[in-house]
Amino acid sequence: MTSKKYAIIGALLVLLIILIVSYFKNGREEKIKQSPAFHPQEIYQPSEELKEKKKIVLFFLSEEDALLHPEEREIYVYSSVVPEAKQMVEELINGSKSGNLSPLPPQTRLRELFLTDKGVAYVDFSREFQAGHPSGSSAEISTIYSIVNSLAYNFKAIKKVFILIEGGEKETLGGHVILSKPFLPRYSLIAK
Repeated sequence: MTSKKYAIIGALLVLLIILIVSYFKNGREEKIKQSPAFHPQEIYQPSEELKEKKKIVLFFLSEEDALLHPEEREIYVYSSVVPEAKQMVEELINGSKSGNLSPLPPQTRLRELFLTDKGVAYVDFSREFQAGHPSGSSAEISTIYSIVNSLAYNFKAIKKVFILIEGGEKETLGGHVILSKPFLPRYSLIAK
């Protein structure tokens, strides 16, 4: 090889090293805010300072149509959106109190919920969320938007929702709805 080829290869290697170092030094585009430790039992056994409650609206499926139907609940007020959002997801898992269908299999557990600076909520469910989910595209759409619409409707800080299962991304929930991107709310799916 000529010295010109060595110089080009050397320059490309230096450029590659700079790009790799820059990528790892700067990290990902969005930073996830770690929430303080929060356990579901805190919802039902609040400390003395957690006496104030607020109303939220959850969206459940109906046997009558393919729309999401609102249902009010109360959750404890925290100084942060994340523990309130966790309570809301736990209430979705608990199911409807008005006879509507639950969007989540009852064995599902909320593993964690994070919120980025850009308003993307990462909701991490246990494997039962996927394993116990009924098949069909309409069931998947209803489940996803029950979660997304409930979070975005109740918390202005949440703009999009990214669904994780067992801490990782899954291609789909049951073969129909792609889970590799965050979801924007679709309020057109809510019954009037």
